[in-house]
Amino acid sequence: MKTARERFKKFIEDFYLVLVLVFLYAPILVMMVLSFNSSKSRSQWGGFTLKWYTQMFESATIMDALYNTLLIAFLSALIATILGTAAAIGLSAMKKLPRTICMGLNNIPMLNSDIVTGISLMLMFIAFGISLGFKTILFAHITFNVPYVMLSVMPKLKQTSRNTYEAAMDLGAGPLQAFFKVVFPDIMPGVLSGFLMAFTMSLDDFIITHFTRGAGINTLSTLIYSEVRRGIKPSMYALSTVIFVTILALLLITNFAPAKPQAKAGAGSFGPNAVPDKEKKPLWNGKTAIVLASFLIVGSVCYTSYLHFTSSHSNELYVYNWGEYIDESVIDEFKAETGIHVTYDLFETNEEMYPVIEAGAVSYDAVCPSDYMIQKMVENGLLAEINFENVPNIANIDPVYLEKSKAFDPENRYSVPYTWGTVGIIYNVQKLEELGVPAPTKWSDLWDERLKGEILMQDSVRDAFMVALKELGYSMNTTDVGELEEAKKLLLAQKPLVQAYVVDQVRDKMLNGEAAVGVIYSGELLYLQEEAETLDLDYDLEYVLPKEGTNLWIDSWVIPDNAKNKENAEKWINFLCRPDIAVKNFEYITYATPNKAAFEILDPEYQENKSVFPDTDELENSEVYSYLGTEADDLYNALWKEVKSQ
Repeated sequence: MKTARERFKKFIEDFYLVLVLVFLYAPILVMMVLSFNSSKSRSQWGGFTLKWYTQMFESATIMDALYNTLLIAFLSALIATILGTAAAIGLSAMKKLPRTICMGLNNIPMLNSDIVTGISLMLMFIAFGISLGFKTILFAHITFNVPYVMLSVMPKLKQTSRNTYEAAMDLGAGPLQAFFKVVFPDIMPGVLSGFLMAFTMSLDDFIITHFTRGAGINTLSTLIYSEVRRGIKPSMYALSTVIFVTILALLLITNFAPAKPQAKAGAGSFGPNAVPDKEKKPLWNGKTAIVLASFLIVGSVCYTSYLHFTSSHSNELYVYNWGEYIDESVIDEFKAETGIHVTYDLFETNEEMYPVIEAGAVSYDAVCPSDYMIQKMVENGLLAEINFENVPNIANIDPVYLEKSKAFDPENRYSVPYTWGTVGIIYNVQKLEELGVPAPTKWSDLWDERLKGEILMQDSVRDAFMVALKELGYSMNTTDVGELEEAKKLLLAQKPLVQAYVVDQVRDKMLNGEAAVGVIYSGELLYLQEEAETLDLDYDLEYVLPKEGTNLWIDSWVIPDNAKNKENAEKWINFLCRPDIAVKNFEYITYATPNKAAFEILDPEYQENKSVFPDTDELENSEVYSYLGTEADDLYNALWKEVKSQ
């Protein structure tokens, strides 16, 4: 009989184990459930569906990213395992002091920040004139993985007796035969552990991949990161679920497979007088077939990958755009009409895009930054002037937005508007009625005490300060320290009323009825209204432009100064300015189009939606963000840090 103390101890141990398992696997379970949710919302159940799995397999972008991820992970893990194992064997033969020094040096890359490793590798490739692409990612992953393999193999080598190896040599075995017959079986668990660790590290890596990849090369991590701006698509949940279930199945098979019987030891295992093993299996068996098939598959994949990544096109275009910021059929249509091969790459933020263009490690021909970043690129000489004789369709762009563009491109020489929008307040009509609060009309309404715990603010330094500065009647591009201090105090006064500072989470929170009001980008409204209709919510979501004015943002196409296919980039920009193409992109992106000819052929329901296409007089007090310089950026960031930390 167990005592009460033993039972209590057992209960604590079991409870702790369950707690750890819940902590580890609850998020994965949530993701798996969402992969079967017919709604795109992360908080509302719309019914069971398999459509996201269908979309996953039909998406060429996802399949390419999956292919790249698995291939890079397998090749880098395999090569790193061979190199790491050989290095570990060499280290084990050293004397204690040099071995300790070498192991210390081996540990530095593992303790070093990934971003330092990634940037240093990128700079090394650039310094040696190596263009970024598949081979640079592979090299970087091998470099990253080797120390982990060595760390896994070394403990097993310490447990291996050198006397056994020498005995095999005395019995007539050659060095290689003795190694593979005696040493290798002993260190095999460490080698396998190192391979699996390297494979997992490579599979999951984002930072090093991001800094060493070239145009058109995406892995799952970089693809998912590039989609964060609009929210990760449910098809990614489906893909992650498939990967998790596959890995789980492999682990179960590995751990619960029947143990292989140990071979009987006997004299004469090596040398000319070796006694033949009567129980020795034939040379050709199922395991041999599997190994040969594996090598055949790997060889085929490597060969097709080599052809894929080394193929060149005489007529090509390299495009760098936000994630989910174009109808993919438009790319195919452009290829079909012009014969130009498009390599399409993604970024998630302006700040992520800028250093890639500045470094010149990858030569993109057409890029789509935001207003203030275009100004920064112009000031730093990173953009080429557009030859508008090759872009006659610019006549379709509404002059209003060309005039607005002069805030960051004074003579309209470097950019062509692609999409635009505003920042405003979205509100839950019924929830405000329950709280007895009227619908908001101005930024100052976000300081209403009755809305305590019901306000969602943007977790963005410029957008948050824009709200406060406009409420105070100042320009959102001010660099006046006194005005910014006033804005900081106003944001601190508002902070007790704020439920959360969010980015894309504002969509799910508003759909789930978790907040009454939120600061949001106008382009999100159509998505939210469509989701609300799909989910048949019992409340309405509306959007308003505050009277004090707001940010009118513009994303535009530009051509980097180092573009190798400038004329093709101008053909691309001209193509996107065509009314039918602009309509396709608007219906896919749901952000307002500056294309006047496209607007005129939109469905009336879109034309009449004043939240997406507000009247000109509503934009009277609105401004476009300007690049304020490094000092001003540092000041804004310092003040925002004070707001968030207090």
